[in-house]
Amino acid sequence: MKQLPEFIRFVLVGVTATAVHYGIYLGIQSFLPVNVAYTIGYAVSFVLNFYLTAFFTFRRAPSWRRGMGFGGAHLVNYLLHLVLLNLFLWLGINRQLAPLPVYAIAIPVNFLLVRFVFKRK
Repeated sequence: MKQLPEFIRFVLVGVTATAVHYGIYLGIQSFLPVNVAYTIGYAVSFVLNFYLTAFFTFRRAPSWRRGMGFGGAHLVNYLLHLVLLNLFLWLGINRQLAPLPVYAIAIPVNFLLVRFVFKRK
């Protein structure tokens, strides 16, 4: 499979960005509203994710065009995250654990969106 190394690099970057996001969320969710804490974690991990995705995953230089595409893909991803987070909270999942099923659903969707941004001609 030609894309396997790229997918493995994507997973490594995704795990790093997700760990940063989740760590920030866990650290501040006890004294901020859940959606605010989640958004702050997402914003910090977004910046890290963009540069790691460009340089490491797809081996491309970051550019304004790619940044805008990445931002657009992540806007869709962020909205999906918030909808799923609030759904899982509504279903009664503990606020410390609710992000975990969100990641399981949203990360594969994000891979497809981001890959399109970095691979289109």
